[in-house]
Amino acid sequence: MHPDIPDIPDKLYFRIGEVSRIAQVPSSVLRFWESQFSRIRPKRTEAGQRLYRKNDVTLILTIKHLLYDRQFTIKGARQYLQSTTTDTSVPLSEKALLQEIYNGLKTIRGLLDK
Repeated sequence: MHPDIPDIPDKLYFRIGEVSRIAQVPSSVLRFWESQFSRIRPKRTEAGQRLYRKNDVTLILTIKHLLYDRQFTIKGARQYLQSTTTDTSVPLSEKALLQEIYNGLKTIRGLLDK
C-alpha cells in the first residue's frame, strides 16, 4: 500500500463524515468527486445518508493522491483511473504503482532497442 495512505478501519460501511476524516478532505469535496467520478457511488439510506464501502474509500484516497500529490486534473485523473483499473484482483493503489512500473520498463526497453 502507498506509504501516505492511512489504514482504513475494517468496516462494511462508512458515513461521509468518517470518510472525510480518513481522507482529510471536506465532505463537500467528496460530494463533488461523486459527480466527477462515476465509480464513486455510495449506497443511500432511506433518509438519504451516504454509506461508502471500503473500496469506495480506497478509490477516494487514490483520487486524492492523484489530484493533490501528483497534480492531475480531474479529467486526467479520470483517464488515469480508467486505464489502470481493468484488473480487479489487485487493489487500486497497487494497480497504479504497477502501471507506473510497466510504463517505466517500456521506456527503458525502447531506449535499449535503439
